[in-house]
Amino acid sequence: MAVENNTRKLDKGIVRDFSSRMSYASYLQLPTLLSAQQPVSSPEHHDEMLFIIQHQTTELWLKLVLHELQSAAEHLRADNLGSALKEIARVKHIQKTLTEQWSVLATLTPTEYSQFRGFLGNSSGFQSSQYRAVEFVLGNKNRKMLPVFESDPEAHEQLRLLLEAPSIYDEFLAYLHRQGFDIPESVLNRDVTRAHEFSPELVPVFKYIYENAVDNWGAYEACEELVDLEDNFQLWRFRHLRTVQRTIGMKTGTGGSTGAAFLQKALELTFFPELFAVRTEIGQ
Repeated sequence: MAVENNTRKLDKGIVRDFSSRMSYASYLQLPTLLSAQQPVSSPEHHDEMLFIIQHQTTELWLKLVLHELQSAAEHLRADNLGSALKEIARVKHIQKTLTEQWSVLATLTPTEYSQFRGFLGNSSGFQSSQYRAVEFVLGNKNRKMLPVFESDPEAHEQLRLLLEAPSIYDEFLAYLHRQGFDIPESVLNRDVTRAHEFSPELVPVFKYIYENAVDNWGAYEACEELVDLEDNFQLWRFRHLRTVQRTIGMKTGTGGSTGAAFLQKALELTFFPELFAVRTEIGQ
């Protein structure tokens, strides 16, 4: 492709007429997507656009995380471990992107945010149904969250269904059982609407897998993928906490939570506790 006067000539075959063809913009519905950034501050504050786009892109990535994790759970249910791990690997890359983008929001100074924060009313990331859905899929179930979404029937129904469905960890443990591992009946038949709690009977199972990795490579790899998944999620939570602290300090959240203190407590939650507990036992 020739370049003259610092201007690139277009190839003759490049399509120019989209009056009857699908274009890039129409395929991605860009007019709808790019018109969804509607600042509410008055007069409009320059930095509110950053705040909106940061949270909208997070929601788009969370939509893909849910898409991949729910599919991975289905693959585990069908004993298709390889496909499940492929999708979990994709989620790990999304998590990296989600964590790194906190650095963009962190450029918002306390003074800048304070100039439009009051216009947000009670809207808060606490009310993200997709974030709660991801937590439910990973096993942090909490029925008390459902009333927050009663005004949004679609989101409420999605969370109700996920509350009542096995988490991806439940599906993994059921998969191990079908592969001949000694998973306790109390774990297999647990109430899946409740958050998974530490089960000491699972630790010897994982100890055996880790200490006999060559003979149990699929299960071994899956364990490590799940550990990566939780590590990444905790890093995201931590970066969220630190961004909130540097932006609003210890102020109460717009949604009524205690803000940074509330986020700090989330770091104590775990999805796959036995996969971390087993590390103390390996080699002993």
